[in-house]
Amino acid sequence: MLRRVLIALTLPLFLAACGADNKWASDEAVRSVRYTSNEPTSISLITVIGLVRGEGGHTALLINGSQRVIFDPAGSFAHPRAPERQDVLYGVTPEMLNVYIDYHARNLPRERYYVTVDTVQVSPEVAEAALRAAQENGAVNKAFCAVGTSNVLHKVPGFEGAPGGFSPIRMRDWFLTLPGVQSTSYRDNDPRLVHGDLLRMKDGSIEAYDR
Repeated sequence: MLRRVLIALTLPLFLAACGADNKWASDEAVRSVRYTSNEPTSISLITVIGLVRGEGGHTALLINGSQRVIFDPAGSFAHPRAPERQDVLYGVTPEMLNVYIDYHARNLPRERYYVTVDTVQVSPEVAEAALRAAQENGAVNKAFCAVGTSNVLHKVPGFEGAPGGFSPIRMRDWFLTLPGVQSTSYRDNDPRLVHGDLLRMKDGSIEAYDR
């Protein structure tokens, strides 16, 4: 009886945690912010890592193809200049990428993380395959960021060996074995991420906004 009561009490919390965020920006919003980078086409794994214990806090994909987007599975990031459609963020200019990274690189009393960006150059065709896979994946359930990242990479030539499971660290360990990977890490207050008033502190949290 007690077990049934506990299940009844915890089930709503479990279901809430597993709910996907099905944001769907309009075609006009997505078109208006389209950004194409002059950098070589590439796929980057973004990993948020705990400063104290080294645990994986989040994983995402930066895809630089015919346009540059971030596949942010089950992510919490939101910005009016980066319209979202089922976990794909559009309008990822260099400034917006800085905002995204800085949002996750935190050194607060209860949230202490740094961010790594591991990049592999790929052909335009492979980059487009990754973009299509991210756009077709759909929104990812909360806490399933590594699973969502793996699902997308499995559909991309050369990345089919991505591990399954829930560990962003395991995903990064595998990604680092890919040929030609280049890595960069960012910490809170990194001077490379300075971008004026695009971020502000509010009640101990970090919020992205425009002035």
